[in-house]
Amino acid sequence: MTRSTRFIRAPRAAVYRALLDADAVRHWMVPDGMTSEIHSFEGWQGGGFRISLTYDAPTGAGKTSARTDTFHGRFVELVPDAKVVQAVEFETDDPALRGEMTITYVLTDAEGGTDLAFRHDDLPPGVSPADNELGTRMSLDKLARLVEED
Repeated sequence: MTRSTRFIRAPRAAVYRALLDADAVRHWMVPDGMTSEIHSFEGWQGGGFRISLTYDAPTGAGKTSARTDTFHGRFVELVPDAKVVQAVEFETDDPALRGEMTITYVLTDAEGGTDLAFRHDDLPPGVSPADNELGTRMSLDKLARLVEED
């Protein structure tokens, strides 16, 4: 499991919308050094999504191919302006990277904005918790910049 928190200078409603909007997700849910492609995205409870993240430089570190991590999932639980729970799975031939993960975002009011708590449960054994946490922090920084600009 990995956990992270991020204060965002924006109301909970704005942060919540950015968690469920395909265009917003394309901009923020991508670590530094990667680009994002949204193949499909249904931002409602029970809705599915499929996303590819591609390394900008050749690395051989991709989970799906040498440069790409492709994953799919669904929105398990949505509580407006308060909580988003996703079930996510990498598309990979590597057994160490297989298995359904659960990602939970909890939004609470904070002085001048929103506290966003992130929890990632059931990481496959081939995913480094430290790398996952670093990628999450990069993404949450981008999410903050995106909604704070609005």
